[in-house]
Amino acid sequence: MKLFKTTLFFFVLVLISCSEESTQPNQDNSEANLIIKLKFDPNQERLDNFGQPTSIPEDNAAQSPSIRRMSVNYIELAPQTYTLLGEGEKVFEGLQTDQGGEMAIDFQNAIFAGNEEQFLSIPLSEIQAGNYNWIRVSLAYQEGDIVVLAQDGNEYTGTLASFVGYNTYISTFNLNGSEFVINENKLQGFWAYETLGYTFQGQVPVGATTVPNPLFDSSPIPEGSCVVTGQFENGFTITGNETEDVVVTLSFSTNNSFEWAEINPDGKYEPSIGENVVDMGIRGLIPLVE
Repeated sequence: MKLFKTTLFFFVLVLISCSEESTQPNQDNSEANLIIKLKFDPNQERLDNFGQPTSIPEDNAAQSPSIRRMSVNYIELAPQTYTLLGEGEKVFEGLQTDQGGEMAIDFQNAIFAGNEEQFLSIPLSEIQAGNYNWIRVSLAYQEGDIVVLAQDGNEYTGTLASFVGYNTYISTFNLNGSEFVINENKLQGFWAYETLGYTFQGQVPVGATTVPNPLFDSSPIPEGSCVVTGQFENGFTITGNETEDVVVTLSFSTNNSFEWAEINPDGKYEPSIGENVVDMGIRGLIPLVE
């Protein structure tokens, strides 16, 4: 009887051990993913809508905002120069809603990421194998710090929220404890600003936001959208046989990307004297494969 109990004890112990092992993740069979990260670079080249280097217009001034976080609404890989928007390999598409009337980006359910943070992870098996030379990214939202010159002669740092997507439904959002209640669609170019508890908001004219697209002639984008196009330096190949994660960092140029029309030509943003924002678009995209 004692021998039977001892044997039974070891049998149960083996069963428990096997059960515990079966619940552990199988590291050897883990799936390889495409990981998308975001990066905001104030020193990256400043481009225009055609993807060409450009300077600040004579009557304007600009500064490089310190971007805290960003939201992207669409990512597509394009194999060729003539691949039209929507005909490439779709990697990601954010949620949309018609709650504000026309279809719009659903801001309340958007995904955000900060500088050099992961925005997306998707199994590589879900992406068509092939050779890709371009990536197209539809931006939705940017949030970061800019400096303003106040009426008292002092400079203050505040937070700018810029909605650069084609159309965005916004219920509410918060900047540094100050709540903005919107409850409607806002077209590309809507912005809000907070500093020291004071808030402002405005609208840049549709089409005024810079959206660099080096494929302007061969593969245009709709006016009022914010689909930025970037080229892989050495191409980007997905074989379908990857066993390790592949990381692609989307490096966005914030080089003097916040631009206003000068009234007092001092290079300082002075909303108190009527200096209006004219552009807040990203100034270029370079996809980096790690």
